[in-house]
Amino acid sequence: MTTAQATAPVRRRASGLERTRRKEAALLVMPSLIPILVLSVAPLIVGIALAFTDARLVRNPEYTFIGIDNFVDLMSNTMFWESFRIGMVWAVSVTLLQLLAALGLALLLNADLRFQGLTRVLALIPWAMPPVVVAIMWQLIYSPNGGPLNAVLGAMGLPSETNWLANFSTALPAVILVGVWVGMPQTTVTLLAGLQQIPDELNEAASVDGANAWQRFRSVTWPSLRPIVTSITSLNFIWNFNSFSLVYVLTEGGPGGKTMLPMLFTYLEAFKNRNIGYAAAMGVVLVVVVVALLAVYLWSQFRQDADPRGEK
Repeated sequence: MTTAQATAPVRRRASGLERTRRKEAALLVMPSLIPILVLSVAPLIVGIALAFTDARLVRNPEYTFIGIDNFVDLMSNTMFWESFRIGMVWAVSVTLLQLLAALGLALLLNADLRFQGLTRVLALIPWAMPPVVVAIMWQLIYSPNGGPLNAVLGAMGLPSETNWLANFSTALPAVILVGVWVGMPQTTVTLLAGLQQIPDELNEAASVDGANAWQRFRSVTWPSLRPIVTSITSLNFIWNFNSFSLVYVLTEGGPGGKTMLPMLFTYLEAFKNRNIGYAAAMGVVLVVVVVALLAVYLWSQFRQDADPRGEK
């Protein structure tokens, strides 16, 4: 018997064992995969299909396939594209400000301070509160009639009669501030976990070499946090762009559409104007644009991580 003939049964047994392991792995994955398919993938497919119909929210709906008519009409809908612009301003501003504020708070919480445990718990309070409760609370803070913000400004001798959520120039910044306050704890916890994974020896070695605090942050802390920052920034951008409940309770898109985010515009088109097919087309466009923007961002970040000095 040749060597090849002797090893053939062993290869067949190994191949059979590999197939058995794959089947077992598939069976283990199925319980978690089925809810994803039913609750996420299936609605996404239905939404894409509705985008090519004239579906309306009526008692006895009759759908007609209309091809790309909804998308053609959407291209000339200036109100939708204005809401998209506002949504981009909102998502980018909130995401960047969340990152800066959360990074500063994470560095503070990572330091050896008194009552550190209590401080970390208090930092999570905005994240634990329901968005509707947060929105109502901030409505009271921004209230032009006896709101704490105007009261403080009045005590300082500053203009104190501003209607922050109804003023064309202050509504969007005011809502952005609330968005930053709500989302900052989640980013803080993530960055704090990353900071705690950095070995103390690296900072100690940098200190011995004469590096100051900023140099240690730039050469030790930031490179270690870059993968975490890339991930959390991407997730925050998606969550912020898809925001609905917070802005809906605060302003309902007003005044004059100044805080009309695209998700809110799509909701109103679907459930107020009852144009389900047209709203589905908006959703498809939003998903495509957001995925494209994230792909470009992640590609640039991964490329920079792979070649941090820009060498070819």
